[in-house]
Amino acid sequence: MKILVIGVGMYVTGRGTNTFGTIFPSIIEFQRINKIKKLEVIFAGHNFSNIQKSKKKVLKALKISKIDFSKINFKVSFYPNKKNKKQTYKDILKNEKNLSCAIVAVPDHLHYQVINECLDHDLHTLAVKPFTIKTSDARKLIEKKNKKKIFGLVEFHKRFDKHNLLLKNNYDSKRLGAPLSFNVEYSQKKIVPEELFRSWAYKTNIFQYLGVHYVDLVYFVTRATPVRILAIGQKNWLRKKGINTYDSIQCIIEWKTKSNIKFTQTLSVNWIDPNNSTAMSTQKIKFLGTKGNFESDQKARGIKIVSDDTHVEEPNPDFNMAFQEGNRTEWRGYGIQAITQFLSGVRKIKNKDFIKSNYYNKSKEDEFFKYFNFSSTSFEEAAISTAVLEAANKSLKNNSNWQKINL
Repeated sequence: MKILVIGVGMYVTGRGTNTFGTIFPSIIEFQRINKIKKLEVIFAGHNFSNIQKSKKKVLKALKISKIDFSKINFKVSFYPNKKNKKQTYKDILKNEKNLSCAIVAVPDHLHYQVINECLDHDLHTLAVKPFTIKTSDARKLIEKKNKKKIFGLVEFHKRFDKHNLLLKNNYDSKRLGAPLSFNVEYSQKKIVPEELFRSWAYKTNIFQYLGVHYVDLVYFVTRATPVRILAIGQKNWLRKKGINTYDSIQCIIEWKTKSNIKFTQTLSVNWIDPNNSTAMSTQKIKFLGTKGNFESDQKARGIKIVSDDTHVEEPNPDFNMAFQEGNRTEWRGYGIQAITQFLSGVRKIKNKDFIKSNYYNKSKEDEFFKYFNFSSTSFEEAAISTAVLEAANKSLKNNSNWQKINL
């Protein structure tokens, strides 16, 4: 199995942080469980300097994982390298044979271009959120994916969080009644736009990069249709730092259920939390229904650590955390699960029995998902949150007026 990972930043390898990211640890855990005899991971980055930093992270992660390399062939390679500094993911797509799939983790504004090229080379593809910035681009990718019988997912890992699964279970059981409102507060530290994403933060915004998670989540829980949106944003601190993007954005989204019941979702998102905040992300959600409500503080997971060496921490052991198991390190959490589920799907798709099945021959998104019983976000479902993003950006540019959401 040969995996192409396009992007080598914080989420892939943990570059710029004291972690190992989420994507590569997920690949390690996928291999730990499946013990594939020959697994190759090819990392494609933007420049040699970043590649070198990420390479150190990857090799250390492999070392502490203590996987038995005498029984399997686990190969990693990095591009560009010294021998060919100009080599890009495009060259790898063109020249590398027998690629199994691609994982796309590049800045938001590059998603359509990179995903499209992966599909052109018939690669099953997982992309980090958001899917695309324009609904028209999302539709083009869906059409191409279906025509080529390719497996396409967007890594909305909030669907795997047990807090959110509990909300969905209570909603589906009708215990909470009809929906009235969803209130969401979601924020991250200043270090994200100021340092980690500084080179491209001005090309995105906090709702597009982060808030979109909870747009997908509302669809996942209710299967409702977004109707219209109003968005308001503030530019202050980041603009003073030379980054022309919003510090904070507030949105109101009107949704309609299949029973024609309307409800609202309010989101307040920012990425200027103090860097000494007790967690990278502060996130809260409250659902109000006609028969009950559901509240989830997804920052306060019931753990607080205080020591002489660090400030107060409130870690999230449910997302992605390294645990010591004897002399080895293992990564666990819903962030890991979201990625390993895709890799498991790719492995099954390569199976001859699947290729002979009616699921494959029908080549429709819902048929793939019936076969695998997936809760991941398909390209088709991700296009819904893309439509919301596009309308939100129009609202921000037009005096924060209401915008119709065109699916």
